[in-house]
Amino acid sequence: MKFIGNVIPSSLAPEQQALLDAGKVLPLMEEFYTIQGEGYHSGKAAYFIRLGGCDVGCHWCDVKESWDANAHPLTPVEAIVEHALQHPAKAVVVTGGEPSAFNLSHLTAELKKHGIQTFIETSGAYPLTGEWDWICLSPKKTMPPVAENFKRAQELKVIVFNRDDFRWAEENAAHVSDACIRFLQPEWSKSAAMMPEITNYVMQHPEWNISLQTHKYMNIP
Repeated sequence: MKFIGNVIPSSLAPEQQALLDAGKVLPLMEEFYTIQGEGYHSGKAAYFIRLGGCDVGCHWCDVKESWDANAHPLTPVEAIVEHALQHPAKAVVVTGGEPSAFNLSHLTAELKKHGIQTFIETSGAYPLTGEWDWICLSPKKTMPPVAENFKRAQELKVIVFNRDDFRWAEENAAHVSDACIRFLQPEWSKSAAMMPEITNYVMQHPEWNISLQTHKYMNIP
């Protein structure tokens, strides 16, 4: 599988490129065991795998150090899975960066072999690979989701930075399935200003729910 965009590490040797294309190695920024802080699964223990590489370019992103895939080592999937197995929770959340830019079929297959549930948090900017128990689609205006990812999403999570994001939320909600759970989440730096707006919006549009970055309140990763 070949990928587009500037998220892929540059100047790879042919054998490295082949492993990356096959999803046998991935640019790993960090991995850690914590409590899911956002959305539908908030409050649950999970092992997080953060991949490096993103060209979506949200100006308010709080993990900009994840954008450059070249800054993060290509790590064998087997090593990533081995680390995940060292923790009691049988749930893995893959995030980024932008994880949809990579071939995740091998990673999810290896996790599934060990009975681990697979969750992903993605803007959906690229066609999604892999087998997922839960897909959280968080669309961004800078690089909207590809159409095929809408119907696969179990969760739609829209970050609210300003009032126009309510329009953006409804625009994306029109494309997801009726079963998809919808969340509005204040961007952290704007939470004080936008929370009253979000609260009022959800009260008027009860098909939406509010998501908070509870891990930041708990001071955990």
